[in-house]
Amino acid sequence: MKENVATANLSTIDEYLNEMTAIIGRIDRAQVDRAIEMLYQTWLLDRKVFILGNGGSASTATHFACDLTKTTIVPGEKRFKVISLVDNIPLVSALTNDEGFEKIYDEQLDALLEADDVVVALSVHGGSGKGNASAWSQNILRAIELAKARGAKSMGFAGFDGGAMKTMADTCVIVPCDSTPHAESLHLALEHLICSRLHDLIKESRESGLSR
Repeated sequence: MKENVATANLSTIDEYLNEMTAIIGRIDRAQVDRAIEMLYQTWLLDRKVFILGNGGSASTATHFACDLTKTTIVPGEKRFKVISLVDNIPLVSALTNDEGFEKIYDEQLDALLEADDVVVALSVHGGSGKGNASAWSQNILRAIELAKARGAKSMGFAGFDGGAMKTMADTCVIVPCDSTPHAESLHLALEHLICSRLHDLIKESRESGLSR
């Protein structure tokens, strides 16, 4: 019995990791490059980055904001100005109660978002689809619409076919799979990659004198 369970476990592990490897091979590298360049230009212009998401993507938004703030630091250089819109729970719950969940992000952005800032949105389904409550991630799509209206940039991280964010956002990095666990896992891996590269770019800018 134990041998059968162990064999089944190994088979599941192999299947899961092999699927992950195949998905990684299908990610559009050009879109990842565009995401890096957009954030780098935002840093050069000394503008702000707002990051948001729902559910598991909310935890990735918090992680991304942490990494973009901390791991890109180059001594003596200016730093990224990053705000996660998911972490003020009293404010999010108050906005949900008074304005509706679909407005929790654009209401926060209304006082803060300016031209050339960037809104980074994470959503496995890209704002498409519907659950028991209502259409998914309408709060994210409203944030992207506000970015466009304010002359700010928008960046999406999605799974499946990219959903609405694929056409709404200025750039959209899609993890092309019909699996929420794989999409969320790879969004986290991608933000690590992006922050690592941004640190290197900032360091190179300082050494060449381009950032001043």
